[in-house]
Amino acid sequence: MGGEALTLPKDLLDFSGYGPKELQALLDLAERLKRERYRGEDLKGKVLALLFEKPSLRTRTTLEVAMVHLGGHAVYLDQKQVGIGEREPVRDIAKNLERFVEGIAARVFRHETVEALARHAKVPVVNALSDRAHPLQALADLLTLKEVFGGLAGLEVAWVGDGNNVLNSLLEVAPLAGLKVRVATPKGYEPDPGLLKRANAFFTHDPKEAALGAHALYTDVWTSMGQEAEREKRLRDFQGFQVNGELLKLLRPEGVFLHCLPAHYGEETTEEAVHGPRSRVFDQAENRLHTAKAVLLTLLK
Repeated sequence: MGGEALTLPKDLLDFSGYGPKELQALLDLAERLKRERYRGEDLKGKVLALLFEKPSLRTRTTLEVAMVHLGGHAVYLDQKQVGIGEREPVRDIAKNLERFVEGIAARVFRHETVEALARHAKVPVVNALSDRAHPLQALADLLTLKEVFGGLAGLEVAWVGDGNNVLNSLLEVAPLAGLKVRVATPKGYEPDPGLLKRANAFFTHDPKEAALGAHALYTDVWTSMGQEAEREKRLRDFQGFQVNGELLKLLRPEGVFLHCLPAHYGEETTEEAVHGPRSRVFDQAENRLHTAKAVLLTLLK
């Protein structure tokens, strides 16, 4: 595939190095790749290392399939094999991998790990999830919203739940895409106030206030991987924050439901919401593939 003149930072750790034009160009490329069901040899002979501390369905599969569709290959390395920061320091892992592969996608617990990989590896590093950000998910979310509403500028997206990494990335891209974000979390689970301010986001502790009149209602699990010890406390603290049929009724008539998955039914959402007519959850999941292709094609080519 030729003709892309998109210049991005070497790594995709978050969206701090992006402007509106860079974000739009990446989304346009993903949209084109999806429309054409693109298969090519653009990354022929190139290898992506998948360095994963956490288990995965969508992230691992979409990155592996994306490399295959672009003519490349992916090598999966989990924590048992590598022992990130335990068997070997992150710097040494980066210095080894840069000599074997053309890129690294890292799914880790601590954001500092992807920062260290990017600092020490000469090849591009993609944050495939950290405790601070989930940029690949945010790109898929934007592509999904663009498909549903025909554009992004002026859309109101309500987030109900934990002030976590997925929300952080949504807040990062919101001002770049022209989104208006309304956030509701329980007390003590608020996101970074700096991100809220930069996104000019509306904040409340009332889920109904956030959802009322929004174009989309977005949630995520209340207890993420690594937070299992907090599970019982979180279940208590998040009472009243479930996205269900009643809360979805507060959206605009054309409003949709988003969830990055996996869903914990009976907790942050219900089967009715995920499999109901407002759901675009599985479109989001599919779009993880097309946006992954756009990222890899841009950074690795």
